[in-house]
Amino acid sequence: MDVYEAIEKRRTIRIFKKGATEEQLRKIILAGSKAPSGGGRQAWEFVIIDDPKIIDQLAELKYQLNKKFAPGAGETQKDVDDRALNQKKWFQNSSIVAVCTSSGQSVSGWLAVENMSLAAVAEGLGSNIISYWDDGKKEVEKIIGLPKDYELTCVLKVGVPGEEGAPRKRRPESSWLHKNKF
Repeated sequence: MDVYEAIEKRRTIRIFKKGATEEQLRKIILAGSKAPSGGGRQAWEFVIIDDPKIIDQLAELKYQLNKKFAPGAGETQKDVDDRALNQKKWFQNSSIVAVCTSSGQSVSGWLAVENMSLAAVAEGLGSNIISYWDDGKKEVEKIIGLPKDYELTCVLKVGVPGEEGAPRKRRPESSWLHKNKF
């Protein structure tokens, strides 16, 4: 599969049939480690999480964070709670990788995540990026034993897709392109 095909096929997958194999995970993480990095520092670290208790903690923490959102236009608090509960359920049947970087190097982590997401497509897998913020992020860092001079970029879920993923809703091609000035 060429890179353009992988880019076109990549979708956010929330429901998984089963996780990636150990071999697939290692290939995906190796692809992440080949991403560009600020100053060539390669400041990333990857934590494979397969302990069901830790996965449950991460899922519960994401649930607690998401149910704090205020309802959007036309939504009720129940809609918010249901969506948050889905976020928790969507950890099932996936492989989990925490992507971390040296403090202040998060851009390098995000570049690694993009490589990993595309590599997952090449492996016939799907992926989903899970972000944590504020106290939730600090709690994840504590749960996974991250040293103080590192920070969580995100948690990447990977596995055999249990859905096709939503069709892309993109702006018209080149509507985002400017030349010389905005």
